[in-house]
Amino acid sequence: MARKGGERKKAVTRSVKAGLQFPVGRIGRFLKKGRYAQRVGSGAPVYLAAVLEYLAAEVLELAGNAAKDNKKSRIVPRHLLLAIRNDQELGKLLAGVTIAHGGVLPNINPVLLPKRALEKAEKEAQSPKSPRKKTEKKAPAPAAKKTPKKKTAADKKTTAADKKAAADAEKEAAAAAAEE
Repeated sequence: MARKGGERKKAVTRSVKAGLQFPVGRIGRFLKKGRYAQRVGSGAPVYLAAVLEYLAAEVLELAGNAAKDNKKSRIVPRHLLLAIRNDQELGKLLAGVTIAHGGVLPNINPVLLPKRALEKAEKEAQSPKSPRKKTEKKAPAPAAKKTPKKKTAADKKTTAADKKAAADAEKEAAAAAAEE
């Protein structure tokens, strides 16, 4: 039997009208039930749904990149934590948030590193970070045998002076790190 006004049209949700994936109607219902205010405007749930969808997409994109960097195909809480803490704005927004099974950011105090690693860390900190070009590795040239050289008194003096200068530099670096 035909209806008087014609066939009923297919319902179009507010999420579809706004071009969103997040549910505008459900968010509007939560805003009303939550008693955040006496009245809720018709645009408020649409705007809130759009903001939440954007934040979710941003976090998921960064977490997906973190998972890919770790050669994983599944995003786990660790990847979420790495994504949030390595992004300045998200880190500020979610500063007080604890993510279960997220772990901590990898960080080793330079003072605890061996001397060579310390020099390397300082060198990396000073040089501007830019993408490195991949170069083909050449086979190392055979090293010529060196004959041991006897140390003279002058050599011994310079090595003692070098050791003292290195110790002083390490103390200054430790003091500077303690001040920060």
